[in-house]
Formats: sequence, structure tokens, C-alpha cells
Amino acid sequence: MSIPGDQPNPYAQQPQPYGPPQPQPPQGQPNPYAAQMPPQQPAPQPGAPGPYGQLTMAGTPLPSSGGFGPTSPQPAAPPAGVGRSRGWLWGLGGAVVASAVWAGTLFATGGFGDDDKPAVEEKPKANLAGYHYVSDLCEATDLGPYMARGYAMQERAGNPLVSGSRQSALDWMTCDLDFNPPDRGPSEYSSAYVDTEVYLHKASDPAPEFAARYKAYKDKKDRLDYHYVVKPAPGFGEEAFLVTEVPDDGGTDAAEVILAIRDGWLTYESKWSELRAPDSKGKPATAEEAADMLKRSAKATLAKLKGKQAAQGQ
Repeated sequence: MSIPGDQPNPYAQQPQPYGPPQPQPPQGQPNPYAAQMPPQQPAPQPGAPGPYGQLTMAGTPLPSSGGFGPTSPQPAAPPAGVGRSRGWLWGLGGAVVASAVWAGTLFATGGFGDDDKPAVEEKPKANLAGYHYVSDLCEATDLGPYMARGYAMQERAGNPLVSGSRQSALDWMTCDLDFNPPDRGPSEYSSAYVDTEVYLHKASDPAPEFAARYKAYKDKKDRLDYHYVVKPAPGFGEEAFLVTEVPDDGGTDAAEVILAIRDGWLTYESKWSELRAPDSKGKPATAEEAADMLKRSAKATLAKLKGKQAAQGQ
């Protein structure tokens, strides 16, 4: 059977559309474009260091990566959606465990008890030593020692001057007295003054500051040519002081004398001062005389602030 025309040979080499064919390496020559395999490393001997200075177990090479030995098998990836769902479950479980540990620690250490609250310091009970508040301290003040030396109350409005107040933390009473000296002339302006203050401390003990208050007079300077002398005054309450302002030239005339007494939580202060006119024929009381009058009056006055008589004046 004849075949019309020349038919193309299906087994003939087809022309290369993108250029001449690449040369093929001769048989038996390595292909320069093939991937090179790393040289095989000798197996490490038991107990001998590996190629990077690491010891290996007998017959067990260390796993390596990066083409320098067999790689460790990688774990298979979890199925889709499993990693995310388990991640938040693990986070929630960790938070629950941490909260339980924290709560257990608080219970064990008493964190939920009252130990964390600041301790409330109990206030001490006021020790008033039996003294009471009176509405008129001048009425309770003993004037006998002053009158015995010739001093007389000035007859004018506002003399004596009384005041006082009762508070939850403190009661206080005052009495201011003005006297005429015994040898005062009819037109002479001379006067003696006795100012008394009594405090009943109900919230705090005055003891820590009482002594310091009057000892500090040693450093006080009210006017030139005078200074203060502070001495204990035994026989009054728990502690007492006598403070005297005297002239620097050693004179006996006292510009001011203070008797201060603390008995329990009561404090008492009575102050004497005397002013004489330049043309006065008399002399003011000496420091010793003034101190004696203050002491005698204080003993009788403090006794009146105790007991039923004082309680009736509340």
C-alpha cells in the first residue's frame, strides 16, 4: 500500500524553540548542576567528643540539623482548629490554678482576717484626781491670804472677771482679781493682780509637757534687766513649780510670780503681779511674800474643787 506524499517521522528530533540544545556531559562525568551531598562523617567513637567538641553516648550520634547529619524527626502538625481551641483552654486552666493558689495563701496566712486592719489604740481613761468643773472659779478661790496682808478687792464693774467652758476633751475655768495695795493713797494708781486658770484635761495626759512648759521660762526674756528663776514647789499634787521674774540687779521686788501645779490630769496656774505708781509711798510685795500668798490660796482653792461642794457647781 502506498503512502501519498512524505509523512513526518514521529520519532525524529524536534527543533528547540528557545535556542540551541544544551551540551550533555559525557558519560561517566559528574553533573555540575546536580545537588552535592555532604561528605560522610566517621561515626564518633564511644566516649570521644563529637566533631564540635560535644560528647556522645556510645553508638548514638547527637542530632544535628542544617545538612551536618541526620535531623531529628519533627512532630506532626495538629489537625486544623485543634491548636487554637486547646490554647485558650490551657490559658483558662492556668488562671484558675493561680487564683486557687492565691486564695489558699491568703487563708493560710490569715489574709482575710482582721490582722490587716490597723490596730485601734485604746485611749487612756482621764485621771482627774477627784476634781470637778465649777461655773464660778472666783467663788471657789480663797481670798483670805491676800486680805490678811491688807490687799482689798477693787470695787468696780468687771471685778472679779469669771469665765469657763466645758468641752468633751477639756474643761477650763478662769478667775481674774484686781486688788488695791494696803498703803495706796486716795489718788494713787497702784494695783495688784491675781489671774488663775484651771484645766481639766479629759483626752490626754498633760504630764509629758507640764514640766517643760515652766522650765522653759529660764530662756524667756520679756523685758530688759529682768530674768526668770524656776524652782520646784513641793507639797502640791504630783508636781509643781514656782516661777519668779526678778531684776538683774539682785533686788527683791518681784515683777511676776507664777505657781503651777499638776495633780493627775488637772493643771492649775495662779499668777501674781503688782504695779506701783512712781509717787507711791509703799513698796510692792517681795517675791517671797507673793509666793506665800499664792501657795496658801491654792491649797484652799483646790480643796474646794473636790468633793460634793465642787460637784454642786457643775
